[in-house]
This record gives sequence, C-alpha cells and structure tokens, in this order.
Amino acid sequence: MKTPVTELSEEMAADEMQRLSIIIKEANKNYHTKDAPTMSDAQYDELKQRNNSLEKNFPDLKLPTSPSNEIGGPLMGGFSKIEHSVKMLSLGNAFDKNDVIDFDERVRKFLKLSPDDDLEFTAEPKIDGLSLSLMYRSGRLVYAATRGDGEMGENVTENARVINSIPEVLIGAPEILEVRGEVFMSHQDFSELNRVNITKELKTFSNPRNAAAGSLRQLDHNITKERPLEFMAYAWGELSSPIGDTYFDTVKFLERLGFSVSPLMVKCDNVNMLLEHYYEIEQARVTLGYDIDGVVYKVNSLGYQKRLGFRSTTPRWAIAHKFPAELAWTKLEAIEVQVGRTGALSPVARLQPVTVGGVVVSNATLHNEDYILGQDSKGNILRNGVDIRVGDLVQVYRAGDVIPKISNVDLTKRTFRSVPYVFPLTCPSCGSSAIRDEGDAVRRCIGTTKCPAQKIEKLKHFVSRSAFDIDGLGAKQVEAFFYDNVLPIKELRDIFTLEERDQQSVSKLKNRDRWGEKSTEKLFNSINNKRNINLQKFIFSLGMRHIGEQVSGLLAKHYKSWDNFFVSVVAASNYNDVAFENLNAIDGIGGIMVKSLIDTFGNSTHSLNIQELAAELIIKDAEVTTNKNSKIGGKLIVFTGALETMSRAEAKSKAEEMGAKVSSAISKKTDILVAGLGGGSKNLKAISLGIEVIDEKAWVMLISME
Repeated sequence: MKTPVTELSEEMAADEMQRLSIIIKEANKNYHTKDAPTMSDAQYDELKQRNNSLEKNFPDLKLPTSPSNEIGGPLMGGFSKIEHSVKMLSLGNAFDKNDVIDFDERVRKFLKLSPDDDLEFTAEPKIDGLSLSLMYRSGRLVYAATRGDGEMGENVTENARVINSIPEVLIGAPEILEVRGEVFMSHQDFSELNRVNITKELKTFSNPRNAAAGSLRQLDHNITKERPLEFMAYAWGELSSPIGDTYFDTVKFLERLGFSVSPLMVKCDNVNMLLEHYYEIEQARVTLGYDIDGVVYKVNSLGYQKRLGFRSTTPRWAIAHKFPAELAWTKLEAIEVQVGRTGALSPVARLQPVTVGGVVVSNATLHNEDYILGQDSKGNILRNGVDIRVGDLVQVYRAGDVIPKISNVDLTKRTFRSVPYVFPLTCPSCGSSAIRDEGDAVRRCIGTTKCPAQKIEKLKHFVSRSAFDIDGLGAKQVEAFFYDNVLPIKELRDIFTLEERDQQSVSKLKNRDRWGEKSTEKLFNSINNKRNINLQKFIFSLGMRHIGEQVSGLLAKHYKSWDNFFVSVVAASNYNDVAFENLNAIDGIGGIMVKSLIDTFGNSTHSLNIQELAAELIIKDAEVTTNKNSKIGGKLIVFTGALETMSRAEAKSKAEEMGAKVSSAISKKTDILVAGLGGGSKNLKAISLGIEVIDEKAWVMLISME
C-alpha cells in the first residue's frame, strides 16, 4: 500500500519524485521511441497522477527535469529531424465524472463565465495511434513529421506519402496549412498483419497502436507501403489564414478537403451531454473497427481557445477523458467449452477482438457453469444475478497478468431472440459423461484414458517449459503428432520412441512440409537431451491433478528416488496401510493430493503407461541438501516475467536449495524480486514497497557466487 502523498515528509517526497521521474521517463522512451511499452496505460497513468499530486503538494521540490514538463519521448536515430513551427502538445487527462466537472469549472473561471453562461464543447473519440503532422504549401504535401518531443519530430514524409488516406494535393486550402491527426491500423488489418507475420516467422505486434507506430517509422518506406495504415485528422498547426470560427466547423472544413474525420464528433452544451456521449462512445467502440482509448473534450469557440491558451505541455481548452484501461465493452460471439488435462470442462468466451490494457483480447474465461448463470459455486449472487448469453454486449476486465474475464452485461442491448446458455452434461471431446462432484466448482469428463482432449493437454503440459521443456515440440506440434497416422504421439512414452519409429517408417518426418532434415534432427536431439531429468520435475511433468511443482518437490524429497516413489505409491493405492500412512504423513501433502496420486497409480492403464515412460528415461534422485548459510538463505524471493537462461522451475529450485523461500506473490515480507522479461505489475508493486529488484543477470551472479 502506497503512503498517501499528504502523509509524506519532504525527504520522502523528494525521493519519490526522483524514483517516479526515472520510471516515467523510461516508460515514455519505451512507448514513444521504441514502440514497445513495458507497462499498461493504467499503470502509466497511475504513476503520472502520483507524480502530479506530489508536485502539487510539494511545489518547491519539483525537479527541473520533471516528466510533467515533457511531451512524448526522445527521438530515435535513422530519421532526419523537423522542428514544429507550432508545438505539438499532449492533452491533460480526466479519469472520472469529477475530473470532467473540474475541467468545465476551470475553463469557466478562466474566462469569467458563470455556470449559467453558454459554453459549447465538442466531444470526439480519442484514437489510439501515432500523432502525425502534415505540412501543405500551396495545396501540396511538403513534409510529414511525428510528434517527437513536441518541439522536434521525425521526418517520415516518404512513409506518409504511401498512406492512401493522406492526400498529396488539396484543392481550396490556404497557402499554408498544417494538418494534424492520428495514424492507426484497423482491427481487421492488424489481425491480418500478425497472421502473415506468423507464417513468415516475423515479429508480431501486441496491439494495433504498436503495429501502426512500428509501420510508420520504418526506414524503408516500401515496408510502410505494404502495411494498411490509415490517417484521421482532428487538429491543425500553422495556418496562413483562418479556416473557421469554431473547432467543429474547422474540422468539417478539413473533411471537405478530403481528410477522414471522426463521424462521432458532436457538439455539447454542458457536462451532462459530454458524459452521455462518453458512455455512448465507450459502448460503441467495439463497432468502430479501430482502437480508441477515451473521448476528447474541446472548447468549441476558437476565440475562447485563444484566450485560454496553454500550460507548459497541455492546452487549457481540451482534455482527454480516458476509458478505464482494464475495461472494455465488446460482443460475445460464442461460448466454447474446453477440456483440460484433468478433465475439467472450462467455458471460454469468444469475443469480438478489443484492446484491453494494451493487449488485443479475443477470448475471456467464464470460469464454470455457475459463473455463466450469475452466481458463484456457493450460490452467492454475481453481477446482480445477470446471466451471460451468446450475442450479449459484455464488459471485459483485464489487469496486469490476470486472464481476461467478463465483469458485466448490458441488458439494454440484449435482444428478444437471446436464450440462456445450456452447459453441456457430456464431454465435447469424447462424449463421456461430465460429472460434477459435490463441493467441486467444475464439471469433469470421466473419459480419462479415452478422452483425446485430456490426453493432448497432458502431452502439452509434459513438454512445457516448466516440465520437460522440449524445444521444437510445442503445443501446435503436439496436437499435430497426436492426430498423425504415421508417427502418432498418443502417450507420453511415444515422444521418446519417435526417432526409432521414424527410422522404421517409410514416410520420414524430414520429408514432410515444414520439417526438413535440419529441423527433424534438431527435434530428435532435443528429445534425447531431455532423457535425464530430476525426480521433482518428472513427478510434476505427469500432470496429475493437485500435484504442482511444490508438491512434487515435497514428494521427491521424501521418497528420494523414482523406484522408491513408484513402489510406495502403488502400494498405497493397493490399500497397503503402512505405505498409505507414510504417504499421508508427509508434511504439506493433504488428502486431496493423496487421492489424486492413488487415482493415478491405482489405475492399471495409467500405471503401466508411466512405467513404460520411466523406462525411456534416467530419473535422477532428489538432492535434499540446502545451504541455509548462503547469501539468500532465509530470504523470501519472488520471480516474475520470463527468464532466458533457465526455466522458472529451475530458478525456484536453485533458490530453495540455497535455503531461500519462494513465493508467487509480492508482499511486505518479500526480500528480493527477480524480474525477467515482461515483469509487469509486480515490478511496480515491488518498487512501491521498497523491495530490492534485480534482473536475471544479477540473479545468476548472486547464485554463482556461492
């Protein structure tokens, strides 16, 4: 929990400003310069708001290099620079109704207008793209520049010329006209670009904004030409003569010149009308076909705008009312039920794609059948008891690393054709009955060994990074091999007999599409290199219900060897009292875990398959020694993000060997956060709590010094 700004001492406030300055400037560089943001809009806005609050409460401590004085980010190399004759400023932000009311009151106070005096605003969607300035002289495009740092932008003229919605020639324009707007990419074109890049094994983009920015800032304009970019005008800079008396009329003039402008721009007479239009646009954003992240309000009178003028980085006459970054409305197109490796039937919402928290979301979890009905597994009401149906307009929620979920339904948009969703009572994969045990939140397929979905998911888990981590055998390859008629992988053991079967087969893997000799050899080598595995990982890799990494470690440390573990658990499954009591007495192993082990090893088919798998491997005995006197002995460590030099499981295991405790959640008790790539919200929380944050390089050095 952050200390409220009003409770900070001057010394604490100064330290906080320094810290925030570093984080915000790095975020600006990643977003504006590299087109590769490392945090969500919500996280960024939270940092900016706290910095602004600090500067408001401690004005004498404001840094000369404060991020509140800056616009955009530093310019990247490769492009020549163009100085803006009129600064390209950013907009102040509003996050709720009170912020909009404050904006109205500030404008009226500055202009000496009473609450009853007429004051007209415009409201229009805020496109989430890359700002661009187009300079026309005598009706011809002479240059195009990005916003850059607000004073100096990058010369992207040749790239702008290949965007179809940017006119080369204007008829009826003043001698000098600088048109400003946003370059963006539609949802459909974004999806197609990523699809093509995947087939070509090229970089994919996380959202349309990054795709548009990366496309416009290509050093080779031929690449930009291949990208489907669009431009929408909403402002102007330098003018040789006026082109309107109001903002609304001036934008309409730009439309008559041939520029695309927002069809959702309206005039509003008061705050209530602004807010009404905000809510209308928020729900309509799913139908636009491109990303918007808020609604921009502007004083309509250009005379008033001139009187209001500017602050250092923002105009006084405009503000951007941002949508909640983790929330978005979209259409629920279908509900599909997936079957997991433990047989759980999990409903998934297929959504019309929408950007939430900087990521394009097309799926969301629906948890279970109770959640769809509008209640939890105990019968408590959720969403005021409103159920979820196909065709609904739904609100999607995503925060940090949390899987997207549906938080609300707009009943006013539900049609009379809408029908309640009926959850299946049979497995959609194998047709077996799907039973819900008392006290269980989910319904499970009882098909087990004959259910294709369960077998595929077990295989995917087995080859995953936290288990065997077999390079070249990912989820797609597993699924393809499962249904292969010549070299099928149906059981775990089949992975390690693949090369032998390939040698005996007339139809060689190397002769198939997308394989070839090198990739086939690489796959076989990768499989063979994984024949040696420690006991903890092997137990975890089997994918038994309730037997995660930590429980696998407890079992490995207790039984020490695979032979001892296998014989003991099979004996416990066969009602051997001593073996059962021994298993049940392990500290940290509960009844549900014991039942899962017995269900697995007490099943003759499962047990035989596991024996055959083990025969293909060298399963190393567990190492139970720990170094409690190491530099991290007794410390609580959290890992976040993707590690490059080792798997997360290996890093956790190493930490525990050295006497540390490992947790998945940040708290005040955490001593060290090891931050890999894409650490996200945990990084920010650790910094706010004053927890030591180290990168993977520092972690490797730390553990290698012992």
